[in-house]
Amino acid sequence: MKTYDQLVAETAQLITEIMPWDLADKIAAGDKMLIVDVREADEFDVMHIPNTINIPRGILEAASESGYDETDPQLAFARDQEVVLVCRSGKRSCMAAYTLQLLGFERAISLKTGLRGWNDFEQPLVDCNRQTVDGDNAEEFLRPKPQTF
Repeated sequence: MKTYDQLVAETAQLITEIMPWDLADKIAAGDKMLIVDVREADEFDVMHIPNTINIPRGILEAASESGYDETDPQLAFARDQEVVLVCRSGKRSCMAAYTLQLLGFERAISLKTGLRGWNDFEQPLVDCNRQTVDGDNAEEFLRPKPQTF
C-alpha cells in the first residue's frame, strides 16, 4: 500500500511543476494564465495569491466541465490555456494538475511548494477582502499542524 506522499511523488513525475519565482515572473510579465487555488473555501478566504479563483479539490472535476452545478466557466473554457494549480504545500495541486491533464487540460501546472513556498519567496498574499496578509502571519497559518492519533 502506498502512502499519500508516495502517491504525490509518483504523480509529480507525470505533471509539470513551476517554482514560485517562475510563477511570479510570469505574473509580472502579464502572461495569460488561470490560477486556481484548490484549497477549501475557508483556507482561501484567509489568504491566497491575488487574482486567483478558488475551486476546492473536491469539486474540481465537475467544475471543469459544462453542465454541472459546480461548473466554473473560467475553468471549463480554459482547456487551451495555461492553468496553474495552487494549494498550501504543492501536494493537492500536484494531484489536481494530474486530474486536469486526464480531463484534457494539456497545460495544467502545479505550483511546487504551494503557498508555503510562495510566502517564503515573499510574494503577495491577500485575504477575502483583498487586504494584504502579513508574511509572518501567513507563515504561522501555513505551518503544518501534525495530528496525533
